[in-house]
Amino acid sequence: MNQTATAKQGHPKGLWVLFGTEMWERFNFYGMRTLLTLFIVNALMMSKEQSSIIYGGFLGLCYLTPMLGGFISDKFLGNRYCIMLGGLVMAIGQFLLFTSATVFTSNLDLARTILYIALGFIILGNGFFKPNISSMVGSLYPKGEKNKLDTAFTIFYMGINVGAFLGQFICPMLGDVVAADGTRDVFAFKWGFLAAGMAMLIGTLTFFLLKDKYVTTPDGRAIGDLPSRNVSSDYEEGESQSAQFTSKALTIAIISFIGLGLIFHYVAGQNVIYSIIYGSGLTLAGLILSDKSLTKVETDRILVIYIVSFFIIFFWAAFEQAGSSLTFIADNQTDRNFFGWNMPPSMVQIFNGIFVVMFAVPFSLLWDKLRAKGKEPISPFKQAIGLALIALSYFIIAHNVKDLGNTGLLAIYWLILLYLLQTFGELCLSPIGLSLVGKLAPKRFASLLFGVFFLSNASGYALAGTLGSILPATGADFEVATKAGINLQDILDKKIVPTAENLKFLVDNKIRDHYPTFAGFTITNLYEFFMVFVILCGIASILLFSLTPRLKKMMHDAG
Repeated sequence: MNQTATAKQGHPKGLWVLFGTEMWERFNFYGMRTLLTLFIVNALMMSKEQSSIIYGGFLGLCYLTPMLGGFISDKFLGNRYCIMLGGLVMAIGQFLLFTSATVFTSNLDLARTILYIALGFIILGNGFFKPNISSMVGSLYPKGEKNKLDTAFTIFYMGINVGAFLGQFICPMLGDVVAADGTRDVFAFKWGFLAAGMAMLIGTLTFFLLKDKYVTTPDGRAIGDLPSRNVSSDYEEGESQSAQFTSKALTIAIISFIGLGLIFHYVAGQNVIYSIIYGSGLTLAGLILSDKSLTKVETDRILVIYIVSFFIIFFWAAFEQAGSSLTFIADNQTDRNFFGWNMPPSMVQIFNGIFVVMFAVPFSLLWDKLRAKGKEPISPFKQAIGLALIALSYFIIAHNVKDLGNTGLLAIYWLILLYLLQTFGELCLSPIGLSLVGKLAPKRFASLLFGVFFLSNASGYALAGTLGSILPATGADFEVATKAGINLQDILDKKIVPTAENLKFLVDNKIRDHYPTFAGFTITNLYEFFMVFVILCGIASILLFSLTPRLKKMMHDAG
Protein backbone atom coordinates (compact mmCIF):
# COMPACT_ATOMS: atom_id res chain seq x y z
CA MET A 1 0.00 0.00 0.00
CA ASN A 2 1.56 3.28 -1.10
CA GLN A 3 1.29 5.90 1.65
CA THR A 4 2.91 8.84 -0.14
CA ALA A 5 -0.35 10.66 -0.71
CA THR A 6 -1.45 9.93 2.83
CA ALA A 7 1.81 11.27 4.20
CA LYS A 8 1.48 14.50 2.25
CA GLN A 9 -2.05 15.08 3.50
CA GLY A 10 -1.42 14.15 7.09
CA HIS A 11 0.11 11.30 9.01
CA PRO A 12 0.37 7.78 7.54
CA LYS A 13 -2.03 5.12 8.78
CA GLY A 14 0.89 3.10 10.04
CA LEU A 15 1.33 5.71 12.79
CA TRP A 16 -2.06 4.76 14.19
CA VAL A 17 -1.20 1.04 14.12
CA LEU A 18 1.94 1.76 16.14
CA PHE A 19 -0.16 4.10 18.32
CA GLY A 20 -2.59 1.26 19.12
CA THR A 21 0.14 -1.31 19.69
CA GLU A 22 2.00 0.96 22.08
CA MET A 23 -1.25 1.93 23.80
CA TRP A 24 -1.96 -1.66 24.89
CA GLU A 25 1.66 -2.22 25.89
CA ARG A 26 1.55 0.87 28.11
CA PHE A 27 -1.75 -0.31 29.63
CA ASN A 28 0.14 -3.46 30.56
CA PHE A 29 3.19 -1.65 31.94
CA TYR A 30 1.63 1.29 33.77
CA GLY A 31 -1.26 -0.78 35.09
CA MET A 32 1.20 -3.17 36.69
CA ARG A 33 3.33 -0.25 37.91
CA THR A 34 0.47 1.24 39.95
CA LEU A 35 0.23 -1.95 41.99
CA LEU A 36 3.81 -3.18 42.16
CA THR A 37 5.19 -1.39 45.24
CA LEU A 38 1.92 -1.72 47.16
CA PHE A 39 1.88 -5.46 46.36
CA ILE A 40 5.49 -5.86 47.50
CA VAL A 41 4.84 -4.07 50.81
CA ASN A 42 1.36 -5.30 51.69
CA ALA A 43 1.30 -8.85 50.27
CA LEU A 44 4.96 -9.89 50.13
CA MET A 45 5.71 -8.12 53.44
CA MET A 46 8.83 -6.20 52.39
CA SER A 47 9.76 -2.71 53.60
CA LYS A 48 9.10 0.51 51.69
CA GLU A 49 12.83 0.98 51.34
CA GLN A 50 13.21 -2.50 49.82
CA SER A 51 10.27 -1.91 47.50
CA SER A 52 11.71 1.40 46.26
CA ILE A 53 15.05 -0.26 45.49
CA ILE A 54 13.32 -3.17 43.71
CA TYR A 55 11.09 -0.72 41.84
CA GLY A 56 14.00 1.46 40.73
CA GLY A 57 16.09 -1.54 39.71
CA PHE A 58 13.19 -3.06 37.79
CA LEU A 59 12.48 0.14 35.86
CA GLY A 60 16.17 0.70 35.27
CA LEU A 61 16.64 -2.78 33.81
CA CYS A 62 13.51 -2.30 31.68
CA TYR A 63 15.33 0.54 29.97
CA LEU A 64 18.71 -1.18 29.96
CA THR A 65 17.59 -4.18 27.92
CA PRO A 66 16.53 -2.00 24.92
CA MET A 67 20.27 -1.82 24.26
CA LEU A 68 20.25 -5.59 23.72
CA GLY A 69 16.95 -5.52 21.83
CA GLY A 70 18.17 -2.71 19.59
CA PHE A 71 21.38 -4.56 18.77
CA ILE A 72 19.57 -7.83 17.93
CA SER A 73 17.05 -5.92 15.82
CA ASP A 74 19.64 -3.93 13.85
CA LYS A 75 21.82 -6.98 13.25
CA PHE A 76 19.52 -10.01 13.03
CA LEU A 77 15.73 -9.98 13.55
CA GLY A 78 14.46 -6.54 12.52
CA ASN A 79 11.85 -4.44 14.31
CA ARG A 80 8.79 -6.54 13.52
CA TYR A 81 9.89 -9.86 14.96
CA CYS A 82 11.40 -8.17 18.03
CA ILE A 83 8.12 -6.36 18.79
CA MET A 84 6.07 -9.57 18.63
CA LEU A 85 8.64 -11.52 20.66
CA GLY A 86 8.82 -8.76 23.29
CA GLY A 87 5.05 -8.53 23.60
CA LEU A 88 4.63 -12.25 24.24
CA VAL A 89 7.45 -12.35 26.79
CA MET A 90 5.97 -9.38 28.70
CA ALA A 91 2.56 -11.06 28.78
CA ILE A 92 4.15 -14.16 30.33
CA GLY A 93 5.73 -11.90 32.97
CA GLN A 94 2.35 -10.43 33.91
CA PHE A 95 0.80 -13.89 34.22
CA LEU A 96 3.67 -14.85 36.52
CA LEU A 97 2.88 -11.80 38.68
CA PHE A 98 -0.71 -13.07 38.77
CA THR A 99 0.67 -16.38 40.03
CA SER A 100 2.79 -14.66 42.69
CA ALA A 101 -0.27 -12.73 43.89
CA THR A 102 -2.19 -16.02 44.07
CA VAL A 103 0.25 -18.15 46.06
CA PHE A 104 1.65 -15.63 48.58
CA THR A 105 -0.75 -16.63 51.33
CA SER A 106 0.32 -20.29 51.23
CA ASN A 107 4.02 -19.89 50.39
CA LEU A 108 5.50 -16.43 50.85
CA ASP A 109 9.03 -17.42 49.83
CA LEU A 110 7.76 -18.97 46.60
CA ALA A 111 5.70 -15.87 45.86
CA ARG A 112 8.77 -13.66 46.28
CA THR A 113 10.79 -15.92 43.98
CA ILE A 114 8.06 -15.84 41.32
CA LEU A 115 7.99 -12.03 41.65
CA TYR A 116 11.64 -11.78 40.65
CA ILE A 117 11.17 -14.23 37.76
CA ALA A 118 8.11 -12.29 36.55
CA LEU A 119 9.97 -8.99 36.65
CA GLY A 120 12.81 -10.66 34.72
CA PHE A 121 10.41 -11.66 31.92
CA ILE A 122 8.93 -8.14 31.76
CA ILE A 123 12.42 -6.62 31.68
CA LEU A 124 13.53 -8.88 28.82
CA GLY A 125 10.32 -8.42 26.83
CA ASN A 126 10.44 -4.66 27.20
CA GLY A 127 13.99 -4.70 25.84
CA PHE A 128 12.83 -6.26 22.58
CA PHE A 129 9.66 -4.16 22.33
CA LYS A 130 10.60 -0.65 23.37
CA PRO A 131 13.39 0.54 21.02
CA ASN A 132 11.94 -1.18 17.97
CA ILE A 133 8.47 0.31 17.95
CA SER A 134 9.93 3.78 18.54
CA SER A 135 12.43 3.51 15.68
CA MET A 136 9.65 2.44 13.28
CA VAL A 137 7.82 5.76 13.67
CA GLY A 138 10.55 7.74 11.93
CA SER A 139 10.64 5.30 8.98
CA LEU A 140 7.00 6.04 8.12
CA TYR A 141 7.91 9.47 6.72
CA PRO A 142 9.72 10.46 3.51
CA LYS A 143 13.13 12.03 4.02
CA GLY A 144 11.72 15.44 3.10
CA GLU A 145 9.10 15.29 5.85
CA LYS A 146 11.33 14.59 8.87
CA ASN A 147 10.24 17.97 10.28
CA LYS A 148 6.92 16.28 11.10
CA LEU A 149 8.56 13.98 13.61
CA ASP A 150 8.05 16.18 16.70
CA THR A 151 4.32 16.17 15.95
CA ALA A 152 4.30 12.46 15.00
CA PHE A 153 6.04 11.42 18.20
CA THR A 154 3.72 13.64 20.26
CA ILE A 155 0.73 11.82 18.69
CA PHE A 156 2.48 8.49 19.29
CA TYR A 157 3.14 9.59 22.86
CA MET A 158 -0.56 10.26 23.31
CA GLY A 159 -1.10 6.59 22.48
CA ILE A 160 1.33 5.72 25.23
CA ASN A 161 -0.67 7.74 27.70
CA VAL A 162 -4.12 6.62 26.56
CA GLY A 163 -2.83 3.18 27.49
CA ALA A 164 -1.30 4.50 30.70
CA PHE A 165 -4.62 6.10 31.66
CA LEU A 166 -6.58 2.91 31.00
CA GLY A 167 -4.05 0.80 32.89
CA GLN A 168 -3.86 3.23 35.82
CA PHE A 169 -7.67 3.21 36.06
CA ILE A 170 -8.62 -0.41 35.44
CA CYS A 171 -5.78 -2.21 37.22
CA PRO A 172 -6.20 -0.30 40.54
CA MET A 173 -9.99 -0.69 40.33
CA LEU A 174 -9.49 -4.44 40.10
CA GLY A 175 -6.34 -4.86 42.17
CA ASP A 176 -6.19 -2.13 44.84
CA VAL A 177 -9.37 -2.62 46.82
CA VAL A 178 -9.45 -0.55 50.03
CA ALA A 179 -12.43 -0.75 52.42
CA ALA A 180 -14.02 2.27 54.07
CA ASP A 181 -12.12 1.53 57.29
CA GLY A 182 -8.80 1.67 55.40
CA THR A 183 -8.09 -2.08 55.28
CA ARG A 184 -6.72 -3.37 51.97
CA ASP A 185 -7.86 -6.58 50.26
CA VAL A 186 -4.44 -8.08 49.50
CA PHE A 187 -6.09 -10.93 47.58
CA ALA A 188 -7.24 -8.52 44.86
CA PHE A 189 -3.79 -7.63 43.48
CA LYS A 190 -3.83 -10.67 41.18
CA TRP A 191 -6.78 -9.37 39.15
CA GLY A 192 -4.91 -6.17 38.31
CA PHE A 193 -1.91 -8.18 37.09
CA LEU A 194 -4.18 -10.46 35.06
CA ALA A 195 -5.76 -7.44 33.31
CA ALA A 196 -2.29 -6.13 32.48
CA GLY A 197 -1.30 -9.45 30.89
CA MET A 198 -4.45 -9.58 28.78
CA ALA A 199 -3.80 -6.04 27.53
CA MET A 200 -0.32 -7.03 26.36
CA LEU A 201 -1.74 -9.94 24.37
CA ILE A 202 -4.24 -7.57 22.69
CA GLY A 203 -1.44 -5.16 21.74
CA THR A 204 0.72 -7.92 20.25
CA LEU A 205 -2.21 -9.32 18.25
CA THR A 206 -3.06 -5.82 16.97
CA PHE A 207 0.43 -5.40 15.56
CA PHE A 208 0.53 -8.91 14.09
CA LEU A 209 -2.74 -8.46 12.19
CA LEU A 210 -2.18 -4.93 10.84
CA LYS A 211 1.57 -4.58 10.30
CA ASP A 212 1.72 -5.91 6.73
CA LYS A 213 -1.07 -3.68 5.46
CA TYR A 214 -0.22 -0.36 7.11
CA VAL A 215 3.28 -0.34 8.66
CA THR A 216 5.07 0.37 5.38
CA THR A 217 7.44 2.93 3.88
CA PRO A 218 6.01 5.71 1.67
CA ASP A 219 6.76 3.55 -1.38
CA GLY A 220 4.95 0.52 0.08
CA ARG A 221 7.78 -1.67 1.44
CA ALA A 222 7.57 -3.33 4.86
CA ILE A 223 9.10 -1.29 7.68
CA GLY A 224 11.21 -3.16 10.22
CA ASP A 225 11.76 -6.28 8.16
CA LEU A 226 14.90 -8.40 8.45
CA PRO A 227 18.04 -6.21 8.18
CA SER A 228 19.19 -8.27 5.19
CA ARG A 229 16.22 -6.90 3.22
CA ASN A 230 17.13 -3.23 3.68
CA VAL A 231 17.87 -1.35 0.45
CA SER A 232 20.13 1.59 -0.26
CA SER A 233 17.22 4.04 -0.41
CA ASP A 234 16.66 3.46 3.32
CA TYR A 235 19.89 5.36 4.05
CA GLU A 236 20.93 8.98 3.70
CA GLU A 237 23.15 9.83 0.75
CA GLY A 238 26.75 8.88 1.56
CA GLU A 239 25.73 7.05 4.74
CA SER A 240 27.42 3.75 5.54
CA GLN A 241 25.02 0.79 5.62
CA SER A 242 26.77 -1.20 8.36
CA ALA A 243 28.66 -0.52 11.56
CA GLN A 244 32.42 -1.03 11.59
CA PHE A 245 33.55 -1.98 15.09
CA THR A 246 37.13 -3.25 15.34
CA SER A 247 38.16 -6.12 17.58
CA LYS A 248 40.21 -3.62 19.58
CA ALA A 249 37.15 -1.40 20.14
CA LEU A 250 35.03 -4.35 21.27
CA THR A 251 37.76 -5.52 23.66
CA ILE A 252 38.11 -2.03 25.16
CA ALA A 253 34.31 -1.84 25.54
CA ILE A 254 34.19 -5.11 27.49
CA ILE A 255 37.06 -4.05 29.76
CA SER A 256 35.47 -0.60 30.25
CA PHE A 257 32.11 -2.12 31.17
CA ILE A 258 33.69 -4.33 33.83
CA GLY A 259 35.83 -1.48 35.17
CA LEU A 260 32.98 1.04 35.30
CA GLY A 261 30.68 -1.49 36.95
CA LEU A 262 33.25 -2.14 39.68
CA ILE A 263 33.77 1.60 40.21
CA PHE A 264 30.04 2.29 40.55
CA HIS A 265 29.62 -0.68 42.88
CA TYR A 266 32.65 -0.39 45.16
CA VAL A 267 33.51 3.31 44.95
CA ALA A 268 30.12 4.95 44.42
CA GLY A 269 28.33 2.39 46.62
CA GLN A 270 25.64 1.44 44.07
CA ASN A 271 24.05 -1.99 44.13
CA VAL A 272 24.90 -4.53 41.42
CA ILE A 273 21.91 -3.77 39.18
CA TYR A 274 22.41 -0.01 39.28
CA SER A 275 26.14 -0.47 38.63
CA ILE A 276 25.37 -2.55 35.53
CA ILE A 277 22.94 0.10 34.26
CA TYR A 278 25.34 3.02 34.67
CA GLY A 279 28.33 1.07 33.33
CA SER A 280 26.39 -0.20 30.30
CA GLY A 281 25.23 3.26 29.30
CA LEU A 282 28.72 4.75 29.29
CA THR A 283 30.24 1.72 27.58
CA LEU A 284 27.70 1.57 24.76
CA ALA A 285 27.99 5.30 24.16
CA GLY A 286 31.74 4.96 23.75
CA LEU A 287 31.47 1.88 21.53
CA ILE A 288 29.19 3.59 19.00
CA LEU A 289 31.57 6.54 18.74
CA SER A 290 34.42 4.12 17.98
CA ASP A 291 32.76 3.11 14.69
CA LYS A 292 35.28 3.93 11.95
CA SER A 293 32.54 4.70 9.41
CA LEU A 294 31.18 7.72 11.31
CA THR A 295 31.42 11.08 9.57
CA LYS A 296 32.00 14.38 11.40
CA VAL A 297 28.31 15.32 11.03
CA GLU A 298 27.15 11.91 12.32
CA THR A 299 29.51 12.13 15.29
CA ASP A 300 28.27 15.60 16.22
CA ARG A 301 24.64 14.49 16.03
CA ILE A 302 25.29 11.39 18.14
CA LEU A 303 27.02 13.58 20.74
CA VAL A 304 23.88 15.75 20.91
CA ILE A 305 21.85 12.62 21.69
CA TYR A 306 24.32 11.73 24.44
CA ILE A 307 24.37 15.19 26.01
CA VAL A 308 20.58 15.48 26.06
CA SER A 309 20.30 11.91 27.37
CA PHE A 310 22.52 12.81 30.33
CA PHE A 311 20.35 15.72 31.40
CA ILE A 312 17.05 13.87 31.15
CA ILE A 313 18.33 11.34 33.69
CA PHE A 314 17.38 13.91 36.33
CA PHE A 315 13.92 14.39 34.85
CA TRP A 316 13.09 10.68 35.09
CA ALA A 317 14.62 10.40 38.56
CA ALA A 318 12.06 12.98 39.69
CA PHE A 319 9.17 11.89 37.48
CA GLU A 320 9.31 8.23 38.49
CA GLN A 321 8.66 9.01 42.14
CA ALA A 322 5.06 8.50 41.02
CA GLY A 323 5.29 4.74 41.51
CA SER A 324 7.19 4.80 44.81
CA SER A 325 7.48 7.78 47.18
CA LEU A 326 4.48 9.70 45.78
CA THR A 327 2.34 6.56 45.99
CA PHE A 328 3.39 6.03 49.62
CA ILE A 329 2.60 9.68 50.41
CA ALA A 330 -0.78 9.30 48.70
CA ASP A 331 -1.34 6.19 50.82
CA ASN A 332 -0.11 7.49 54.16
CA GLN A 333 -0.35 11.26 54.32
CA THR A 334 -2.90 12.52 51.79
CA ASP A 335 -6.59 13.33 52.05
CA ARG A 336 -7.73 11.43 48.96
CA ASN A 337 -11.32 12.67 49.06
CA PHE A 338 -12.07 13.41 45.40
CA PHE A 339 -15.57 14.87 45.06
CA GLY A 340 -16.82 12.62 47.86
CA TRP A 341 -14.96 9.51 46.70
CA ASN A 342 -11.95 8.18 48.61
CA MET A 343 -9.63 7.46 45.69
CA PRO A 344 -7.33 4.40 46.02
CA PRO A 345 -3.73 5.59 46.55
CA SER A 346 -2.42 3.66 43.55
CA MET A 347 -4.88 5.51 41.31
CA VAL A 348 -3.75 9.05 42.16
CA GLN A 349 -1.03 8.88 39.50
CA ILE A 350 -3.75 8.37 36.87
CA PHE A 351 -3.90 12.14 36.49
CA ASN A 352 -0.64 12.06 34.57
CA GLY A 353 -2.19 9.83 31.89
CA ILE A 354 -5.37 11.93 31.82
CA PHE A 355 -3.43 15.15 31.34
CA VAL A 356 -1.23 13.71 28.58
CA VAL A 357 -4.33 12.61 26.66
CA MET A 358 -5.85 16.07 27.17
CA PHE A 359 -2.81 18.10 26.23
CA ALA A 360 -0.79 16.00 23.74
CA VAL A 361 -2.72 17.31 20.73
CA PRO A 362 -2.59 20.97 21.88
CA PHE A 363 1.17 20.63 22.36
CA SER A 364 1.60 19.10 18.89
CA LEU A 365 -0.50 21.92 17.40
CA LEU A 366 1.64 24.43 19.29
CA TRP A 367 4.82 23.01 17.75
CA ASP A 368 3.19 23.02 14.29
CA LYS A 369 2.11 26.65 14.69
CA LEU A 370 5.51 27.79 15.91
CA ARG A 371 7.20 25.87 13.08
CA ALA A 372 4.98 27.56 10.49
CA LYS A 373 6.05 30.93 11.87
CA GLY A 374 9.71 29.93 11.98
CA LYS A 375 9.75 30.28 15.78
CA GLU A 376 9.81 26.65 16.92
CA PRO A 377 12.55 26.12 19.55
CA ILE A 378 15.02 23.32 18.94
CA SER A 379 14.54 20.04 20.78
CA PRO A 380 17.13 20.58 23.57
CA PHE A 381 15.50 23.94 24.44
CA LYS A 382 12.10 22.23 24.75
CA GLN A 383 13.65 19.59 27.01
CA ALA A 384 15.23 22.25 29.23
CA ILE A 385 11.72 23.69 29.66
CA GLY A 386 10.55 20.21 30.71
CA LEU A 387 13.22 20.05 33.42
CA ALA A 388 12.27 23.51 34.67
CA LEU A 389 8.61 22.50 34.92
CA ILE A 390 9.28 19.38 36.98
CA ALA A 391 11.50 21.43 39.32
CA LEU A 392 8.61 23.89 39.70
CA SER A 393 6.15 21.06 40.47
CA TYR A 394 8.29 19.81 43.35
CA PHE A 395 8.94 23.34 44.62
CA ILE A 396 5.17 23.87 44.96
CA ILE A 397 4.58 20.51 46.66
CA ALA A 398 7.56 21.06 48.99
CA HIS A 399 6.08 24.27 50.33
CA ASN A 400 2.68 22.65 50.80
CA VAL A 401 4.05 19.83 52.95
CA LYS A 402 6.37 22.13 54.91
CA ASP A 403 3.97 22.64 57.80
CA LEU A 404 2.13 19.31 57.75
CA GLY A 405 4.11 17.78 60.58
CA ASN A 406 3.54 14.11 61.34
CA THR A 407 -0.25 14.13 61.37
CA GLY A 408 -1.37 16.67 58.78
CA LEU A 409 -2.83 15.46 55.49
CA LEU A 410 -1.91 16.88 52.10
CA ALA A 411 -4.96 17.82 50.03
CA ILE A 412 -5.21 15.66 46.93
CA TYR A 413 -5.49 18.68 44.63
CA TRP A 414 -1.84 19.53 45.33
CA LEU A 415 -0.82 16.14 43.98
CA ILE A 416 -3.11 16.72 40.99
CA LEU A 417 -1.38 20.07 40.34
CA LEU A 418 1.99 18.34 40.62
CA TYR A 419 0.97 15.79 37.99
CA LEU A 420 -0.36 18.57 35.71
CA LEU A 421 2.94 20.45 35.76
CA GLN A 422 4.92 17.23 35.38
CA THR A 423 2.77 16.30 32.38
CA PHE A 424 3.58 19.63 30.71
CA GLY A 425 7.23 18.92 31.41
CA GLU A 426 6.91 15.39 30.05
CA LEU A 427 5.35 16.64 26.80
CA CYS A 428 8.25 19.04 26.36
CA LEU A 429 10.81 16.35 27.02
CA SER A 430 9.89 12.72 26.33
CA PRO A 431 8.24 12.69 22.86
CA ILE A 432 10.66 15.42 21.80
CA GLY A 433 13.56 13.22 22.88
CA LEU A 434 12.21 10.29 20.86
CA SER A 435 11.84 12.60 17.87
CA LEU A 436 15.38 13.93 18.35
CA VAL A 437 16.84 10.42 18.14
CA GLY A 438 14.73 9.73 15.05
CA LYS A 439 16.12 12.86 13.37
CA LEU A 440 19.76 12.52 14.36
CA ALA A 441 20.51 8.77 14.49
CA PRO A 442 22.25 7.22 11.46
CA LYS A 443 20.08 4.45 9.98
CA ARG A 444 22.56 1.68 10.83
CA PHE A 445 22.40 2.71 14.50
CA ALA A 446 18.69 3.63 14.71
CA SER A 447 17.44 0.97 17.13
CA LEU A 448 20.75 0.88 19.01
CA LEU A 449 20.70 4.64 19.59
CA PHE A 450 17.10 4.40 20.79
CA GLY A 451 18.53 1.81 23.18
CA VAL A 452 21.12 4.36 24.32
CA PHE A 453 18.38 6.96 24.75
CA PHE A 454 16.37 4.54 26.86
CA LEU A 455 19.51 3.86 28.90
CA SER A 456 19.20 7.45 30.10
CA ASN A 457 15.70 6.51 31.24
CA ALA A 458 17.20 3.44 32.90
CA SER A 459 19.75 5.56 34.73
CA GLY A 460 17.02 7.97 35.75
CA TYR A 461 14.87 5.16 37.08
CA ALA A 462 17.80 3.70 38.98
CA LEU A 463 18.42 7.13 40.51
CA ALA A 464 14.67 7.34 41.20
CA GLY A 465 14.93 4.15 43.25
CA THR A 466 17.86 5.54 45.23
CA LEU A 467 16.03 8.82 45.86
CA GLY A 468 12.74 7.11 46.65
CA SER A 469 14.48 5.06 49.33
CA ILE A 470 15.37 8.25 51.25
CA LEU A 471 11.71 9.06 51.90
CA PRO A 472 11.53 9.90 55.61
CA ALA A 473 8.88 8.52 57.95
CA THR A 474 5.38 9.71 57.05
CA GLY A 475 2.27 10.30 59.11
CA ALA A 476 1.06 6.70 59.06
CA ASP A 477 4.42 5.52 60.45
CA PHE A 478 4.12 7.88 63.43
CA GLU A 479 0.51 6.82 63.99
CA VAL A 480 1.39 3.11 64.09
CA ALA A 481 4.32 3.75 66.44
CA THR A 482 2.24 5.95 68.76
CA LYS A 483 -0.48 3.31 69.08
CA ALA A 484 2.23 0.89 70.20
CA GLY A 485 3.42 3.36 72.84
CA ILE A 486 6.61 4.25 70.95
CA ASN A 487 7.80 7.86 70.64
CA LEU A 488 9.13 7.63 67.08
CA GLN A 489 10.07 11.33 66.91
CA ASP A 490 12.37 11.06 69.93
CA ILE A 491 13.97 7.92 68.49
CA LEU A 492 14.62 9.66 65.16
CA ASP A 493 16.05 12.71 66.96
CA LYS A 494 18.19 10.35 69.09
CA LYS A 495 16.72 11.77 72.29
CA ILE A 496 16.03 8.28 73.54
CA VAL A 497 17.57 4.87 72.89
CA PRO A 498 14.88 2.42 71.73
CA THR A 499 14.55 -0.89 73.50
CA ALA A 500 15.18 -4.14 71.64
CA GLU A 501 11.44 -4.80 71.74
CA ASN A 502 10.69 -1.38 70.21
CA LEU A 503 13.29 -1.88 67.49
CA LYS A 504 11.77 -5.24 66.60
CA PHE A 505 8.32 -3.64 66.36
CA LEU A 506 9.62 -0.91 64.03
CA VAL A 507 11.39 -3.47 61.81
CA ASP A 508 8.33 -5.73 61.69
CA ASN A 509 6.16 -2.77 60.67
CA LYS A 510 8.71 -1.50 58.12
CA ILE A 511 9.26 1.83 59.95
CA ARG A 512 12.63 3.60 59.96
CA ASP A 513 14.35 4.18 63.29
CA HIS A 514 16.72 6.78 61.75
CA TYR A 515 16.67 9.66 59.28
CA PRO A 516 17.82 8.80 55.73
CA THR A 517 20.77 10.61 54.17
CA PHE A 518 21.63 11.63 50.60
CA ALA A 519 24.92 13.09 49.35
CA GLY A 520 25.95 13.75 52.95
CA PHE A 521 22.70 15.55 53.86
CA THR A 522 20.21 14.22 56.40
CA ILE A 523 16.58 14.23 55.24
CA THR A 524 14.39 14.88 58.26
CA ASN A 525 11.03 15.75 56.68
CA LEU A 526 9.04 15.75 53.44
CA TYR A 527 10.00 19.36 52.65
CA GLU A 528 13.68 18.47 52.54
CA PHE A 529 12.90 15.32 50.56
CA PHE A 530 11.08 17.22 47.81
CA MET A 531 13.68 19.99 47.69
CA VAL A 532 16.25 17.38 46.57
CA PHE A 533 14.32 17.13 43.28
CA VAL A 534 13.95 20.89 42.97
CA ILE A 535 17.72 21.34 43.20
CA LEU A 536 18.68 18.43 40.90
CA CYS A 537 16.21 19.29 38.13
CA GLY A 538 16.66 23.04 38.47
CA ILE A 539 20.43 22.85 38.00
CA ALA A 540 20.04 20.40 35.07
CA SER A 541 17.57 22.77 33.40
CA ILE A 542 19.86 25.80 33.72
CA LEU A 543 22.85 23.90 32.32
CA LEU A 544 20.89 22.54 29.36
CA PHE A 545 19.52 26.01 28.54
CA SER A 546 23.07 27.36 28.51
CA LEU A 547 24.26 24.60 26.15
CA THR A 548 21.44 25.07 23.62
CA PRO A 549 23.32 27.39 21.19
CA ARG A 550 26.23 24.97 20.97
CA LEU A 551 23.94 21.96 20.53
CA LYS A 552 22.08 23.73 17.71
CA LYS A 553 25.33 23.97 15.72
CA MET A 554 26.16 20.32 16.39
CA MET A 555 22.78 19.19 15.06
CA HIS A 556 23.64 20.53 11.57
CA ASP A 557 20.08 21.71 10.81
CA ALA A 558 18.51 18.35 11.68
CA GLY A 559 16.47 19.36 14.72
